[in-house]
Parts: sequence; structure tokens; C-alpha cells
Amino acid sequence: MAGNTFGHLFRITTFGESHGGAVGAVVDGCPPGIEISEEEIQVELDRRKPGQSKITTPRKEADRIKMLSGVFQGKTTGTPILLIAYNEEFESDDYLNFKDLYRPSHADYTYEAKYGLRDWRGSGRASARETLARVAAGVIAKKHLKQTLGIEFVSYVEQVGSIRADIDFNKVTLSDVESNIIRCPDKEVAKKMIKLIESVRNEGDSIGGVIRGVIKNVPVGLGEPVFDKLSADLGKAMLSINAVKGFEIGSGFEGTKLKGSQHNDEFYIKNNKIRTRTNNAGGILGGISNGETIYFRVAFKPVSTIKKEQDTVSKDKQQEKLNAAGRHDPCVLPRAVPIVDAMGALVIIDHYLRHKAQNYNYER
Repeated sequence: MAGNTFGHLFRITTFGESHGGAVGAVVDGCPPGIEISEEEIQVELDRRKPGQSKITTPRKEADRIKMLSGVFQGKTTGTPILLIAYNEEFESDDYLNFKDLYRPSHADYTYEAKYGLRDWRGSGRASARETLARVAAGVIAKKHLKQTLGIEFVSYVEQVGSIRADIDFNKVTLSDVESNIIRCPDKEVAKKMIKLIESVRNEGDSIGGVIRGVIKNVPVGLGEPVFDKLSADLGKAMLSINAVKGFEIGSGFEGTKLKGSQHNDEFYIKNNKIRTRTNNAGGILGGISNGETIYFRVAFKPVSTIKKEQDTVSKDKQQEKLNAAGRHDPCVLPRAVPIVDAMGALVIIDHYLRHKAQNYNYER
């Protein structure tokens, strides 16, 4: 599959490059009868697209999605769905001056080492523009999961640089997330984050941060032993996103500071259902969902392209100075929120369908 396909029963294969003709995805294994429209998908793509605020890249792309197969009279047919968005506004000439240089912290060097050549226009296949296809496919997954199970995805920006919001993720709503351009539910902290990003951008630099992933109302029993644990697949999904350098679920690394008596989630009965009093496990036990909210953190590095001079080398192994051009985000966090939601949805729907296939008496 050459690393371009994700999922088992609900599978997506993405295609396209940053400065190519188009980017998109083929969705296979989608259940029939899901009501979906291009307009619904466009809402999520507008959350991811460039040029949406003063703290994102000035590149303007409509990211207008088209569904060319797999949908008839507004419903999925069960056959492969082709989602495609044509690239309309890109300036490849921005990259001419350093097409023979390896940009620090980019995939230029490794792609060329692997394939013997590379598309130097806007990072080619390694560009984060590929995530447009994931978000589009994720909308279909989210719609089905919401309708059948009531599952909700409410990720948000928790940290930019050293500025961190202390929020009860259980209470966060989508309207809270969308209340400001940084997508941090704490409006006062959001102002500080935005100010920091603007300061970093004015310096010609970039900055990273953390997105808190939150998945609510996941039923008990999703996940597979041993290698396809739900937590493991979520980790792979998040680490496959451009610029992601870390993933932790539940208490994560902070849990290492606790004793077992402090960390264990004790069981009790609520409304005739088995629940846990705490949720240090992050909604997953033994790789299988336990019915509690799934939560995790995803660490994003600073955007690699900056406007400061850097040392690098050329293809012919000469030491060079790099002055990067192009239009890039000073911080990728606000545009990455819908990507985290989408990848979470793709993992959950795949495990839901696998669970149904293995359990003939599964009621939901």
C-alpha cells in the first residue's frame, strides 16, 4: 500500500501534492445510506484551509471539494467515494532559488534519499496540504458515528509555546472551540496565544504547541488485541499528521509520577452502567474502549519554514545559506484542530465496523 492508505474496513487512500493539480482521497468500505453533501464537507475544510485568519498563512485556497463517485441522491452507496479538491492558488517560483538545497527540518533530504528525486515545489507529497483529503474523509466518518452512536469529536488548542490553558475538557463544546481564531476555549488564554504567535511571526520565526484531542460518547468494546489496540491506532493516526512529534493518552507522562493507588480508575455503578470514578486511562483499558471519554494530547513542532537565515547544504554537498521564501503559517495549531478530529474519526469508525463484523449480536 506504500503508506498512502489508512484503515482496514473503512479505508482511505490519499493522493496529490501541494503544487500539483489536485489533492484528494478515495474512501472505500463506507457503509451505504449515509446522508452527506459537499456543503457539509466544506464546513470542515473551511476550518482547515489557509488564509482564514491573521495568524495563518496568507496563501488563499478555496479548497472546494467535489464528490465524483460513491454518492447518489445525497446518500453514500457503499461503493468507493472519490473526494477531490483542485489546487488553484500556488506560486511554485517561490521555491526555485532553493530547489537544490535541503531545507532544515523538512523532508527534502529524506525524500530524495528514499526515492532518488523529489518534488521541490512546496514540499510535494510531504506538504501538509495532503491533510485536506483526511479532513474531507473524516467528515463522512464523523457523520456516521454521530448518527449511529452519538459520538462527538471536540479537539482544541491547549498550548502554544509555554502558554497553556487549564480547561476541563469534559465541558468543552464546539462553539467554545470556534469562539476565537486560535481555537482555544479559554478566551483570555487565547488572547495571549494570539499575541505570542503574532510576535513570533513578526520576528520571521514560528512556534509549536499542543492540541488536546477529545472523543465523547464512545461505546464500550472498540479496539483489538494486541497490535491494533485503539490507543495504538490513535497514536499512529496522530503521529502520521505533518509536524506531530509527540502523542500521549490519558494521564500520559504525568501518570508516571503517581502511585498505582492514585492512578487506578476505580469502578462503580451509575444508572445501571459500569463506570470509572476517575479517567486516568483516557477511556481505554487494554487497548479497548471502556465507555469513558477518550482524551489525548498531540504535540506539534514549530513550522519548519521560517524567514530567518539558516545553514544548510546543497545536493552536491556544498555548505550554503538558506533564506526561505513562500507563504507559511507561523503556527500550525489552529488549522490542525480539524485534522486531529478527522484522524480520530477515521480510527473510531474503522474499529466500530470491525467490532460489528466480529460481534453478530452487537446491538449498536
